[in-house]
Amino acid sequence: MSPPGPLAGVTVLDLTRVLSGPYCTMLLADMGARVIKVERPGDGDETRAWGPPFAGGESAYFLGINRNKESVTLDFKHPDGRRIIDALLDKSDILVENFRPGTLARLGLDYDSLRSGRPRLIYASISGFGQTGPRRHQPGYDAVIQAEGGLMSVTGDADGPPFRVGVAIADLVAGLLAVQGIVLALYARDRTGRGQYVDVSMLDGVVSLLSYHASMYLTTATRSGRLGNRHATIAPYDTFTAADGEFFLAVGNDEQFQRLCAAAGLPTLGDEPGFARNPDRVVNHAELRRRLTPAFGARPRAYWIDVLTKAGVPCGGVRDVPEVLSDPQVLARDMVEAVEHATLGPLKVLGVPVKLSETPGSVRTAPPTLGQHTAAVLSELGLGETEIARLRGQQVI
Repeated sequence: MSPPGPLAGVTVLDLTRVLSGPYCTMLLADMGARVIKVERPGDGDETRAWGPPFAGGESAYFLGINRNKESVTLDFKHPDGRRIIDALLDKSDILVENFRPGTLARLGLDYDSLRSGRPRLIYASISGFGQTGPRRHQPGYDAVIQAEGGLMSVTGDADGPPFRVGVAIADLVAGLLAVQGIVLALYARDRTGRGQYVDVSMLDGVVSLLSYHASMYLTTATRSGRLGNRHATIAPYDTFTAADGEFFLAVGNDEQFQRLCAAAGLPTLGDEPGFARNPDRVVNHAELRRRLTPAFGARPRAYWIDVLTKAGVPCGGVRDVPEVLSDPQVLARDMVEAVEHATLGPLKVLGVPVKLSETPGSVRTAPPTLGQHTAAVLSELGLGETEIARLRGQQVI
């Protein structure tokens, strides 16, 4: 049996839905926290209906971001449901929510309403635009945030339209930042004895990803544009086409470029005035690409990856998802794991990306079916079978 994760003994009350919040709470659960996911009776998290594809009636989307959790169905707008929420809060270290700002305040479930009676509570809110500022009440949708945050302006071909990133990066980054904020708040609580409020904005997260694009503008007023897969300040750093597929070449310095030229059968290219130094290669990137393309197209992708890797030139195949998930390196790192689902049986899920030597995270349980743990959790709170049946009959649970 694996040792307990670093968050063992920590209880999270999860009032989140869709992606940013559930991704956050899944990562906390992976590290040993107990996560009690509260869902609407009857429907549950919206992503339970997102598909196809479905596996035995379960949404593949939902299955991807809700492992290691317990599902409790509860209408916490109902007075009886609210009392149960209060009882769960008394047992919880952390509350995570991603409702639109102000929604939970109307129910008396905002941080200011809860903090006086529970001074150790860490309360994390994930929203589109944050809890302050003129746009705080606007809903946040991933693609809209990518657009509003400038990410789409630098994604896509130079002569084409802007594109969103192929995963919901605004949601996922917000989830990651929320985990970081929560863990920092836990660390601070060990010293002060007090919890605090964690405010994570999807827009803030996307703006933070602009990194060197933002720095170029802030320091030199240089505006970034769309470059396809090409890098703004490094060359060659782009996708190239081999005889049977595409691969990515990431030459980070002049020495690597010299090795590339030798491996590609173009030994004099690296000495030419327009290509010898990286700034020159960036300026002359189009001509450089024209010179390299015929050589790469003459041989298969596997050949180039082998030859260039042996030469110390960073490169890799442009692989699809099935290729990635069958890669021996990915499997050796336990990035695909199997769990037993309550209705589906054996189920493969992604593994834990952060490896800790002494208190590792783990994939312990499958994503829950809707309300799978309602009776068990309510029994822990002292509710008997008769009371649970009454609540179920009134559709409180």
